[in-house]
Amino acid sequence: MSLTLRFLGTAASRPTVERNVSGLAATREGETLLFDCGEGTQRQMMRYGVSFALGDILFTHMHTDHVLGVIGLTRTLQLGGRTEPLRLWGPRGSARQLRQALAFGGDRLAFPVDVAEVEPGTPIRRDEYAIVPFEVEHPGSSAVGYAIVEPERRGRFNPELARELGIPEGPLWGRLHRGETITLDDGRTVDPATLVGPTRPGRTVVITGDTRPCAATVDAARGADLLVHEATFADDEADRARETGHSTAREAAQVARVAEVRRLVLTHISARYSRDARELEAQARQLFPETVIARDGTEIEVPYREA
Repeated sequence: MSLTLRFLGTAASRPTVERNVSGLAATREGETLLFDCGEGTQRQMMRYGVSFALGDILFTHMHTDHVLGVIGLTRTLQLGGRTEPLRLWGPRGSARQLRQALAFGGDRLAFPVDVAEVEPGTPIRRDEYAIVPFEVEHPGSSAVGYAIVEPERRGRFNPELARELGIPEGPLWGRLHRGETITLDDGRTVDPATLVGPTRPGRTVVITGDTRPCAATVDAARGADLLVHEATFADDEADRARETGHSTAREAAQVARVAEVRRLVLTHISARYSRDARELEAQARQLFPETVIARDGTEIEVPYREA
């Protein structure tokens, strides 16, 4: 089951020659979720091969560098003949602004759009995973991050042992793998623990949006496979980070270390580091070596863990 992230925009506040404003696509087994939609996101999607057949756009907050692109994207979907519903999600108080953006241009969209406000801690449930919003700390707008959370997977089934035990391949194997005890034609009962190993973890990917380092992010990211955290500034701008409700790269790394995540990806990079963000990466790696700086177009695969 594939899970990949494609960074569409990694700049803070305004685009630069090298970086567009915020946008991130997560694709799980062909299903695409878009997190934030800054100006120009539709072009970035075309440039980096992200499908327009997405069903959900999830906004972390309503600042324009995270929202403005939804106007152009929905108009492009309209021109492309879209008929499938589109779902827009945002934090408390966002519904009115999102509806205003959809109405921009006058013509009514030909496809249905559902606008909903999320509640931190209340999952958006899907068949095989959930999207869990959590509150973050960013002034001037109600703001959330999102965690993509998969449940535990079943343990591995041992087909060789099943054959040795004379269990015919077919429905009985499926019942055992689902945790059912079975009775064979000869009267023997077989416990699933005989043939099925321990459960295996699902994957967790956490996306903060704009935020100061905060306990809610640590809680959401505890043991996560991947944390995508903003890193607008370097150490010498720590005061500026506090004033504007952003994080330094080192602060993001501290969150990753405390949460014991497997990997950290930094984004939302200030224009002053747009061409060369090695300073940010170096400062973060002093605390958390498994750190990379995202650039526009960066693709990251999130594999399963076996234990």
